[in-house]
Amino acid sequence: MTIEVRDLSFSYGKKAALNQLNFDLTPGAFNALLGPNGAGKSTLFALLTRLYSLQQGEITISGDSIRRHPANVMRKLGVVFQQSTLDLDLTVGQNLQYHAALHGISAAAARPRIAAELERLHMAERINDKVRALNGGHRRRVEIARALLHRPQILLLDEPTVGLDPQARSELNQHIRKLCQTDGLTVLWATHLIEEVEPHDPVIILHRGDILARGSAEDICSQTQKTLLSDAFQLLTLNGEKAGEANTSGGDR
Repeated sequence: MTIEVRDLSFSYGKKAALNQLNFDLTPGAFNALLGPNGAGKSTLFALLTRLYSLQQGEITISGDSIRRHPANVMRKLGVVFQQSTLDLDLTVGQNLQYHAALHGISAAAARPRIAAELERLHMAERINDKVRALNGGHRRRVEIARALLHRPQILLLDEPTVGLDPQARSELNQHIRKLCQTDGLTVLWATHLIEEVEPHDPVIILHRGDILARGSAEDICSQTQKTLLSDAFQLLTLNGEKAGEANTSGGDR
């Protein structure tokens, strides 16, 4: 199961946020969406999750058009947004039960799913703790458990490790990779942290609303004649900045 994006553009008034994006996610893989802050990653996520309506282009998720079959699309998606949306005054279990109910899952059916997801995330003993008592890394784990309760085919994570310490970032990253291997989950992991990307990961580099490169991290390094993805990323975004400045200057003439 995958996401296909065709000719996707989006603007905030006269300010373009995304420019004619075209890409497919690799099914069953950890797909990295890499870009600096302000690249357009969150705008793309808002379109993928129907927080924003499409202006131009098409998004197809597991064969269903987001325009024509929105309900089918949302059933196939699990989402972890950059900003936490957990209710701090409810317990972990109550947060998950509430989310399950929104998806039409009965309380009886939800209980074993909740227990299983929390167990996989080493959070089973925290089920009766209020979310307010959890640290940032544990809250993220609860959000991932919540996103997987309705058994989606695709998991979207927008800057999921922001504010976490290095160990928590690594543990979260590795858990998501394991889900790709064990569950065949297709993941789109948006980040500005290059160290979260591994050599064989399918990567999309987004900058100023444009896709600058697509391919495995290794391929992108080879194409740019750089050893490290960080150097390739720096070169591509620098060239993107220069191209943007040239286009702006040309438009002012």
